[in-house]
Amino acid sequence: MPPIEPPLHPDACYLALKARDARFDGSFFIGVTSTGIYCRPVCKVRVPKRENCRFFAHAAQAEGAGFRPCLRCRPELAPQALRWSTQDASAMLAQQAARMLDEPEAWGDTAPSVEKLAQRLGISDRHLRRIFEAQLGVSPLQYLQTRRLLSAKQLLADTRLPITQVALVSGFASVRRFNSAFSGRYGLSPGALRREGAPRETSCEVRLGYRPPYDVQAMLGFFRTRAIVGLENVSDKGLVRTLSLDAGGQHWQGWLAAELDEAHCHLLLRVSESLHGVLPLVIRRVRAAFDLDADPHAINARLHGSFPLGDGLRVPGALSGYELAVRAVLGQQITVAAARTLAQRLVHRFGTPIATPHPGVDRLFPAPGVLAAAEGDALGQLGIVRQRQGAIVAIARAVAQGRLTLHPGADVPATVAALKELPGIGDWTAQYIAMRALRWPDAFPAGDVALHKALGVQQCKQPAREAEAASQAWKPWRSYAVVRAWSALSQGA
Repeated sequence: MPPIEPPLHPDACYLALKARDARFDGSFFIGVTSTGIYCRPVCKVRVPKRENCRFFAHAAQAEGAGFRPCLRCRPELAPQALRWSTQDASAMLAQQAARMLDEPEAWGDTAPSVEKLAQRLGISDRHLRRIFEAQLGVSPLQYLQTRRLLSAKQLLADTRLPITQVALVSGFASVRRFNSAFSGRYGLSPGALRREGAPRETSCEVRLGYRPPYDVQAMLGFFRTRAIVGLENVSDKGLVRTLSLDAGGQHWQGWLAAELDEAHCHLLLRVSESLHGVLPLVIRRVRAAFDLDADPHAINARLHGSFPLGDGLRVPGALSGYELAVRAVLGQQITVAAARTLAQRLVHRFGTPIATPHPGVDRLFPAPGVLAAAEGDALGQLGIVRQRQGAIVAIARAVAQGRLTLHPGADVPATVAALKELPGIGDWTAQYIAMRALRWPDAFPAGDVALHKALGVQQCKQPAREAEAASQAWKPWRSYAVVRAWSALSQGA
């Protein structure tokens, strides 16, 4: 099947390549027929001749056409291309399938397969293959294989993890299969890709790309006003915090440090040795937390007219959907400062101490099992009212029992409905969780009081209905419209 061209015309793609325009990083890739290599639009090598360039919508298409990834610009560092449509059902289905393949947490301890993916989407595996190939130009398994190989390539280049561990954490069932796939696709062994200068200390550092514009200070400011002492520390450049997660039937805990580099449009991520075994999962969570895969060009095309000062704003995510849900409950109908105080008391009372090399960052967020078993009096002594107590315990129990999963690969409508069935969880909280934890770009907490004020509908008889009506013009990017409205309100615009 010939490659599907990206939304941009090939000549426009070539102009972006010549300008090395970071706004299009990850939106398309360039295969150079004279070298057999494919690159990002920001690659620093000499620009190839136009007749030698082929353009692909994503890396899997380029590799499917026989091109190998550039070792200089490293396509695995590019932000992902997230295209959303409110019209084309086939495109939406293919994008949802790709989104689920991209999320390790969507599969738990089982390996993804076309059959399981089709079952989750409610269609036949034959129909899934047909739609996926028609929309993306490759099969679901080819897409997944490219993702795994690029993940492994990044770990080989940026870390000193043993090759055996790289193979396993990247999703390969055995080292033999990994070596065969890597050598067959890239023409060199995994060991040959090791950089001599890769870090050898107990933490590793990887780079994660994003597309400008990106309002770094707005993102860090959002995290700073909600930072919990002991759990996290936010500076002018990034944040340091602890993290615990369950994956592969094991419990993992450690720390991470994320620093945004505006000059090079990437985030530098350092991770403790204790989290190396789940590094791809940590990377995915960090990308979601900092909204690194957002496409400002598409978002601004819809929102700039209504919010001209917010072109660089992103939707702040979360490193733990469960943690975000608990903190969202604590923030119901009170100020951000008051919610932070309650969250801090909760962490200090129920959180587990952890040693890190970062002063003041020494506490883990309470595990679901811990809060699930918390007595009402214990939560009440922290100043948490009875209704919030019930909601927190209900969320913790649902997560601990596996009845509720809160991550970007979750089924959004089903998860929102499940949240609203829990005591003390209304539409505002469910939409807020969908916006930040599930990474749903079209979430809209219509009942938010600050949003009503920002939109000028607070005096209406039914402000939520008025806000919902106004939001229709911002689909499918209403989560970003909410962030821009909040920002305009805080700036007095």
